[in-house]
Amino acid sequence: MTPISLEALAARVNDGALIALPPDDSLSSGALVRAIVRRGVKHLRLIGVPTTGYAADLLIGAGCADVIETAAMSLGEAGTGPRFAAAIAAGTIRVLDATCPAIHTALQAAEKGVPFMPLRGVLGSDVLGHRPDWHVIANPFASDDDPILLLPAITPDFALFHASCADEEGNVWVGRRRELATMAHAARASLVTVERIVKGRLLDDERLAAGVISAVYVDAIAVAERGAWPSGLLDEYDSDRAHIAAYARAARTQAGFAEYLAQFVTAQPERTAA
Repeated sequence: MTPISLEALAARVNDGALIALPPDDSLSSGALVRAIVRRGVKHLRLIGVPTTGYAADLLIGAGCADVIETAAMSLGEAGTGPRFAAAIAAGTIRVLDATCPAIHTALQAAEKGVPFMPLRGVLGSDVLGHRPDWHVIANPFASDDDPILLLPAITPDFALFHASCADEEGNVWVGRRRELATMAHAARASLVTVERIVKGRLLDDERLAAGVISAVYVDAIAVAERGAWPSGLLDEYDSDRAHIAAYARAARTQAGFAEYLAQFVTAQPERTAA
């Protein structure tokens, strides 16, 4: 698989697409999200798998997203995403409340090619009252009263994530972050940024193969050094907590967020340090 440019990768994301984003600490691609913002994509529907933070907050603040389904929105010690909170207050974002197991289960349904999957843990919670698309039925295999929740499959148009490396065939190594494999299997297409392309075939190495997402599930790759920034990447570099805190302060106001975009998103070449 021949890598393409970061901007060409972002160009594959169309208006109105349903995109799956991993948590900030689980191979999120800040570089790709910023490239999508630069394109001015609109009406995206976001899924935090199962939570999200900087990436989704940036897309929401830039006016790229109308809907988000997630179990949580967090910038870690920097608090809730400020543009997310502002959009809720303004009524410009629709939030579908979910739980971590619910999102994983719905993605597993798409991964397996079935229309829904059962789950128990949400029963009895207030979340059910806000999700008319979730249905409780009687367990057809039980002889007594046994309600079970059915969740519709989530099939993202795109799974977006960053990894340390891919090989020349397009196999991507994500280490023990196997939830990304579920995300990639469930999505119609996976768009991946990597630090580097390595020679050989990752699946041929017994030590690495278990942490590889096959090229069968990867549609396009772009090389983006420090592409996870301001998030960290496995044992390669740490999260830039100072920058995330600075972002959280700036993004409390629309003017501060606009200044952030001008300095770190729309500026060319892309800046990756505060």
